Amino acid sequence: MTDSSLNNGMCAIGLGSNLGDSRATLNGAIERLQIQPQIELIAVSSWYQTVPIGPPQPDYLNGCATVKTSLSALDLLTILQAIETDFGRVRREVWGARTLDLDLLLYDNLIVDLPTLQIPHPRMLERAFVLIPLAEIAPNWREPKSGESIATLCNKLEYAGVKLIDN
Repeated sequence: MTDSSLNNGMCAIGLGSNLGDSRATLNGAIERLQIQPQIELIAVSSWYQTVPIGPPQPDYLNGCATVKTSLSALDLLTILQAIETDFGRVRREVWGARTLDLDLLLYDNLIVDLPTLQIPHPRMLERAFVLIPLAEIAPNWREPKSGESIATLCNKLEYAGVKLIDN
């Protein structure tokens, strides 16, 4: 891990669902984050309908949230995975359909490369379904590897397959 400034526990989380009542699931996941004693919800993006990556499956609903926490990145990941499990997440195949996916995208300006956790999320810069909602709520946040703002990174991507839905 490397860290070039003092951490204040600001984190970005990607949310996705394409099985069951995805809107209810995503809203439920946000509610679960809000009741965690060491997590303060800062902002939640709109929900976006997105074309899936991977095997044939239904479209996703995706969004992002920013939180402030006193938890370590690994402890936050553990909570995110517990919430996924509580909402019926079963890990069967890479990029397969899921009831809930919670990805820890950014944690302050940390760079983490562990077998169980990589921050920044290793594929976030390629994914409009991550950067578009994140740019909505944290456009000036700088991705620590590139040093570029989320808004700048978002503008480099093709938006096809990502559609804002009524929230």
